[in-house]
Amino acid sequence: MDLQALKTLAHLRRARDHIDRSYAEPLDVPTMAQQALMSPAHFSREFKRAYGETPHSYLLTRRIERAMHLLRAGVSVTDTCMQVGWTSLGSFSTRFTEVVGESPSAYRERDHEDTEQIPSCIAKILMRPERF
Repeated sequence: MDLQALKTLAHLRRARDHIDRSYAEPLDVPTMAQQALMSPAHFSREFKRAYGETPHSYLLTRRIERAMHLLRAGVSVTDTCMQVGWTSLGSFSTRFTEVVGESPSAYRERDHEDTEQIPSCIAKILMRPERF
């Protein structure tokens, strides 16, 4: 890998880390691209090439992943929606249902005892929502 490719990956990691830390804040592609010191279009192409999904898709997946955690902990659907960065309960519920396969309410009410026994490092991988 050449030096430019390594620099690009470092910039992409900085942007991805920003998304991971700030997922609950309003984030758009230009803001994410700014973290990577790239134009929005170039950032989107490079991010997808490096991580296999668009920056926006990664952000939504991160929000759903965090929502799943909060719902398993018993946080209300409305509070979860707001805590993970959605401003519309309907949009949150629709997207959550599309990705997870059940409504946030149903997910919250389901027994999650089996997943509590899995080490967190493994659970994070196994329970990451698939968006494809």
